[in-house]
Amino acid sequence: MDINAVSISYARWAPVYDKTFGAVTNVGRNRTVDYINTQGPKVLEVGVGTGLALRGYAAEMEVTGIDFSDQMLAKAKAKVAEQGLKHVKELRQMDARDLDFPDNSFDTVVAMHIMSVVPEPERVVAEIARVCKPGGKVVITNHFARSHGFLALIERITAPLDNLLGWHSDFEMDRVLGDERLTVVKRSAFPPLGMMTFLVFEKKEAA
Repeated sequence: MDINAVSISYARWAPVYDKTFGAVTNVGRNRTVDYINTQGPKVLEVGVGTGLALRGYAAEMEVTGIDFSDQMLAKAKAKVAEQGLKHVKELRQMDARDLDFPDNSFDTVVAMHIMSVVPEPERVVAEIARVCKPGGKVVITNHFARSHGFLALIERITAPLDNLLGWHSDFEMDRVLGDERLTVVKRSAFPPLGMMTFLVFEKKEAA
């Protein structure tokens, strides 16, 4: 996925995102945030988008959000102001491949529905692992390619339209599983139709 294509695509999606893809993924998003609220308080949301998840975080959390799209961030910032979300400490424009935070900065790092969007997802996972504290959690909710069935066929048919759609329809899970600092501790399917996968990783303690 080309970064310029991502930027153009999400500028196009921003005005309607909440009522389209955002609405479809609402149940999984809420369940993801519910889990994060049981973890350490300092949270980084990578790919905060229009801020749909922000109101769900508990008041005691300290949430930082980043996104590459200025259009998406503008909507997220408006939500924070309109809803008085004091637990949201900062929203910044940033490339997820090059996070501007020190090592071991966050108790929990979450990426919801962005791994099949970003260029170089392996590099994004590496950056997420870097800024997560040892013993902390990395949470990824995403659609991953199926190996069989009707939906697998649809994914293969739409794969050539990646840059137009703004995401990889045939994105393989293996692309987020390769960082040796992260161990999968939880995996489950989320709506709609079990199309989304909820993954929790724990960052290994320093040797």
